[in-house]
Amino acid sequence: MFFGWFDAIFSFIFPILFLLFMGMFFFALISNLRTWNKNNHSPRLTVPATVVAKRTDVSHSSSANAGDVSGAHGYDTSTFTSYYVTFQVESGDRMELEVDGSDYGMLVEGDIGKLSFQGTRYLGFERN
Repeated sequence: MFFGWFDAIFSFIFPILFLLFMGMFFFALISNLRTWNKNNHSPRLTVPATVVAKRTDVSHSSSANAGDVSGAHGYDTSTFTSYYVTFQVESGDRMELEVDGSDYGMLVEGDIGKLSFQGTRYLGFERN
């Protein structure tokens, strides 16, 4: 009796969850393609700017090791760090751009120079 209800619920919920997952996947894909295309069609600009803030975003993920069911070494953990720098341009507007770790390490709050960017894509910063 229990398995009959389980089969009925599973056959109803599984397609809904599958469609929901596929919808989220395609939404993320289209959103990223739209941003990439917008950046490609934006002009490349170089403007005077000041570094006003820096921040990092660290994300963690873990996944089960295949074949290891002991629990002691059952997961691989990985960490990914994103680096962001906020620049202030002459008009007073601020923009936060994602940068590479090497650029992040070279920039210091208070640095003044020329910021090069294309849409939301960081291209470089040349100190005065």
